[in-house]
Amino acid sequence: MRDIGKLEEIARQVRIDVVTMLNAAGSGHTGGSLSATDLLVALFFGKINLDPFNPKWVRRDRFVLSKGHAAPAYYAVLSRLGFFDREELLTLRKFGSCLQGHPDCSATPGVEVCSGSLGQGLSVANGMALAARLDGLPIRVYVLLGDGEVQEGQIWEAAMSAAHFKLHNVTALLDNNKLQIDGKVEDIMNIEPLTQKWQAFGWQTIEIDGHNLAQILEALDAAEEVKDRPSIIIASTIKGKGVSIFENKVEYHGVAPTDEELAIALKELGAY
Repeated sequence: MRDIGKLEEIARQVRIDVVTMLNAAGSGHTGGSLSATDLLVALFFGKINLDPFNPKWVRRDRFVLSKGHAAPAYYAVLSRLGFFDREELLTLRKFGSCLQGHPDCSATPGVEVCSGSLGQGLSVANGMALAARLDGLPIRVYVLLGDGEVQEGQIWEAAMSAAHFKLHNVTALLDNNKLQIDGKVEDIMNIEPLTQKWQAFGWQTIEIDGHNLAQILEALDAAEEVKDRPSIIIASTIKGKGVSIFENKVEYHGVAPTDEELAIALKELGAY
């Protein structure tokens, strides 16, 4: 789908799903789920090649949610694509639910790999891309990273490996909301200059507004055109995007909306 208006409407609905399911769960990650929503909607509704009715189709593209704590947005997108019943969303983090606090590939249709231990997703994506090369599969592998996550050393080992093996079918999306659980990323462990660092590791870099769906789609297209190196889309985002009381508030990194906050959020998101 390339209709920006329709994608924006889906993103609004996904944000409503996110705050509703987190409130029902009573725990979870609000800020990073809302900052990543537009990236996930553009990717899953506008680019990635999947079949919800055949989740294990061998020629499907692969996706790794490396910043696994953004699982609520991931689940909301998968449910709207038809991977599982939408009623499941309200079971988030409940005992026996297929929707755990972080992605579980053994429980949730559409989830490719368990994630949540930060820093590992890009390595997994590289492995998927190398396996596809050996199997002769013309697939792409997408991985969503968090900005606090790229403080992890394994990220840079994986970045070096992806460039060495010329994994042009790997596209990383960096949710650069500039906050992590303990404060500003620049204060905890400064990761700038991001663009120059990724370029030095041999990657094509694309900088965009991570809430501009047209820019996200254009960046995904540009990544696909490069045939000699991996690409990273460095997306500037706002933690808690879409709800004023959550935006740019580090306090909502891992806190679910209360009933009162949910009411404010739903009103601002146009749920009623």
